[in-house]
Amino acid sequence: MKKNWMMSLSGLSLAFLVSGTLAISGCGNSETASDGAAGSGSPAVTNVDNSHGGWWCVEHGVPEEECALCDKTLVSKYKDADDWCDEHARPESQCFLCSPARFDKFAARYEAKTGHKPPQPEE
Repeated sequence: MKKNWMMSLSGLSLAFLVSGTLAISGCGNSETASDGAAGSGSPAVTNVDNSHGGWWCVEHGVPEEECALCDKTLVSKYKDADDWCDEHARPESQCFLCSPARFDKFAARYEAKTGHKPPQPEE
């Protein structure tokens, strides 16, 4: 009986170890985003880092240091400058929901720095 209990405990430990390793490492699939122009057929696919560790906020389509959606300490700066969209709770200059053309200014900065078109914002 003692041997069966130890084998069960050993199997359970192994299951936790395997599931923990998978949770930490992920499934190995990388996130992708299109960098092709609209209407260009099948867009090219590039790897995208959604970790917010770089200079570009992939989620919101602006440089990290300017992203008030990620860095709430910036909200008052934009509100004080009368640059705020109350409807979408983000800087008006970054509200691509009200005016998708506003993204063009940020996209041009991304292209100038990287030589590539930026991924489309997720939000």
